[in-house]
Amino acid sequence: MFVFPLVVDAQVRVLSENIEFSGKIGSSHRKSLIIQNDSKETKEYTLKYLRGNIGSSQNIKVCIGDKCFDPRRELSKIKLNLKPGEIFTDLYIDFYLGIAELRGNFDLHFVNSDNVRDAFLIEAVYEVYNPSVDETNHKDISLGSIFPNPSNTVAQIDYEFKNPSAAAKITLNSFIGNPVAEFQLDPLQKSLVINVADLNPGVYFYTLFVDNKNIVTKKLVVKK
Repeated sequence: MFVFPLVVDAQVRVLSENIEFSGKIGSSHRKSLIIQNDSKETKEYTLKYLRGNIGSSQNIKVCIGDKCFDPRRELSKIKLNLKPGEIFTDLYIDFYLGIAELRGNFDLHFVNSDNVRDAFLIEAVYEVYNPSVDETNHKDISLGSIFPNPSNTVAQIDYEFKNPSAAAKITLNSFIGNPVAEFQLDPLQKSLVINVADLNPGVYFYTLFVDNKNIVTKKLVVKK
C-alpha cells in the first residue's frame, strides 16, 4: 500500500512508500518516515486522527526524534514543524504486533494548523504470524520453521546457535533442485530474513547445513 497526499492543497510530500509491518506474534517493529515540505513557508502539522483496525493487544507509538506519543491518547501532542523545503527524517512509527494472528491497516491524518485543506495521509498495513512450533534441534543450533509460509515479500527464519564456533548456512533451491541462494548464518544474530519478492511463484526448498553436513530440508511456498 502506498503513501500519498490526501488533498490537492497538500504541500507536503511523503517520500516513504510501502509502510508495512510484518512479523511474528509478540514482536515490535520501527519504521522511519521521510516527508518533505514543498512550500517556501514554515508549516506546522498536527495529527488529526488515527483510523484503522488496531487490535486490543497491539500498541502503536508515533515518534518525533526521541519523543514518542500514543496517537490514541495524545493526538494534540503529535506536531511536525517543517521549515521551507525541509526533508524531515525524524518521524517514526513503533508498532507492537500483539499476541494474536491478525491482518489489518491503519492511517495517520496530519492537518496544517492554519489551513485544514492542507493535509496529508500516511497509510500502513500489517500482518502478524504465529510461527510453527516445529523446530529443528541440532547439537550446534536450533532452527525454527520459516514464516510466513506462503510468502510474497519476505520470509524469516529464527535460529539460535548453541555452539558459536559451528559453521551454519541455509541454501535455497527451486522445486527441481536448482540453486537459488545461499546464506551464512551469523552467530551474533537471531534471525535470517530472505527477500522472496523477486522470485517466481512456486515451491522452493531450504536446507540447513552445519559444518557442510545436510541437517534438514523444508518447504517454502512463494506466491504473488
